[in-house]
Amino acid sequence: MMTWRYGLLYFATVFAAGFILGTIRVLSLEPWLGVRYAELLEMPIMLAVVYFSARYWVKRAQAQPKPVSFFGMGWVALGMLLTLELTLVLGLRGLTVSEYLATRDWVSGSAYVVSLLVFAFLPKWLSLKST
Repeated sequence: MMTWRYGLLYFATVFAAGFILGTIRVLSLEPWLGVRYAELLEMPIMLAVVYFSARYWVKRAQAQPKPVSFFGMGWVALGMLLTLELTLVLGLRGLTVSEYLATRDWVSGSAYVVSLLVFAFLPKWLSLKST
């Protein structure tokens, strides 16, 4: 149960920051730079958010008396992020999953997939590093 709780907290923190940064990116940067460069410019900021969020929640979880699976925490957070993101994107834009993937830029899309893997594995890596 604690793994789910900390996975939810990790997801919520990163999603909130991503929602704010994504809004800024779409409204301010994409018209000026284009989708690819705006997404690539946002990515290091989001990776910093992911790092600090994971570090914060891992430290909090390690202080709990009940054990937390940090591997599970990252994958719970990733599952929640992808579910919500695909639901919102597909619902708001009226696209199927294949149409959505076909519209993604391959450069920024590939970097996004790598950042999702970092998001999923970072809690486990930080938990090993802090022991």
